[in-house]
Amino acid sequence: MNILEEIVAHKRKEVSEKKNLFPVRLLEQSIFFHTQSVSLKKYILREDKSGIIAEIKRKSPSKGVINPNVSIERTSIGYMQAGASALSVLTDTKFFGGKNEDLTTARKFNFCPILRKDFTVDEYQIIEAKSIGADAILLIAAVLTPEEVKSLAKLAHSLGLEVLLEVHNEAELERSFNEYIDLLGVNNRDLASFKVDLNTSISLSEKVPHGVVKVAESGINQPEDIELLKSHGFEGFLIGERFMRSARPEKSAESFIEKLSLHDKVNYAKA
Repeated sequence: MNILEEIVAHKRKEVSEKKNLFPVRLLEQSIFFHTQSVSLKKYILREDKSGIIAEIKRKSPSKGVINPNVSIERTSIGYMQAGASALSVLTDTKFFGGKNEDLTTARKFNFCPILRKDFTVDEYQIIEAKSIGADAILLIAAVLTPEEVKSLAKLAHSLGLEVLLEVHNEAELERSFNEYIDLLGVNNRDLASFKVDLNTSISLSEKVPHGVVKVAESGINQPEDIELLKSHGFEGFLIGERFMRSARPEKSAESFIEKLSLHDKVNYAKA
């Protein structure tokens, strides 16, 4: 069993236990459940934003502990003040050190799109995502059948949530894409081996259906990486570890986005 299979097996067990502790009827009583969602897609395309989805995560299976004592309030507010387009919050506890309360805290202090980053394998988690204040969910093609992707995405839409489908290769894209997908994320990290290669995004860029917002995930370490990805049609850029390695992730994001803005101005002047 590789790490991805281990995560999914644990997630299914975890969801089964949660259903007994927090039934759907309880989730539906959340103050967030009937709140209008903020569009992740629209914010990524806004010209006054960077296109960056800034992520909050404490640890990962590949990197171990990254930033265990991060302040969700300070970091989430700082990310948005720095010019991020949206937030991504890890809510998996065992493997990433997150929790649902992290997303709810970020929601409390920010009016912006928030992506709930987790391993979604059950309809219950879609309802849960809405109940904790998420605006969008992640579906990972590598852990779901095409039928599961479609049914989960359709349910998400019925609740007003947008859907980011994550793929790693052309086969996953071809079999899993459907009409309920709002954004297509290409994960440059192989979830089985954890090898990272930006060329994964580049090689798939032309395969993404026209009109779908393209998001590059993992392995983005410098503004030049974003410039390269933009040249291949990417509009969104999910960055977590690059910022979270800093004691003040929001300051790291601020510096990165300032440099990116300078690069954009130079390139505009050259054009």
